Amino acid sequence: MVILGIDPGYAIVGYGAICFSLNKYKTLAYGAIETEATDLFEKRIEKIYNDMIYIINKLKPDVLSIEKLYFQNNQKTAINVAQARGVILLSARLSSVPIYEYTPLQVKTAVTGYGKAKKQQVMEMTKRLLCLKKMPRLDDTADALAIAICHAQAAGSNFTYDMIKRRKDINVL
Repeated sequence: MVILGIDPGYAIVGYGAICFSLNKYKTLAYGAIETEATDLFEKRIEKIYNDMIYIINKLKPDVLSIEKLYFQNNQKTAINVAQARGVILLSARLSSVPIYEYTPLQVKTAVTGYGKAKKQQVMEMTKRLLCLKKMPRLDDTADALAIAICHAQAAGSNFTYDMIKRRKDINVL
């Protein structure tokens, strides 16, 4: 199963694609969609949409996993992130990619086994689980990979084995 993990935002959208089969992970791609702070907001979400469509078409994920939003303070930021997140969800929906949402608590628990894990602990376990030599430059990208791992843990291995047998473009074993 190819999972595209997304850490939503409007300045930076982190993405990470992994293949998960028979309890093994393979990192396929990761990076970030970055928008210019000086651009109009409409132009920023247009870039996010266009880049998401490109990423989905290139990686052909079986599912998209995305972090649910939660904000404590800045309502303006929350509204803008929610709008960008809507564009991300729309790009997946229009590409017929099923969407799964996870809270930060679910992601931390899936990756580290502890729902109150610190960011550095989540990043270290993500690095270990995916056998990465070093973590990606941006935290948003590392978070996206952790979100993808979360879905892999939630989906179950029988489902992934059946799905991977139908995919001819992935070689995990």
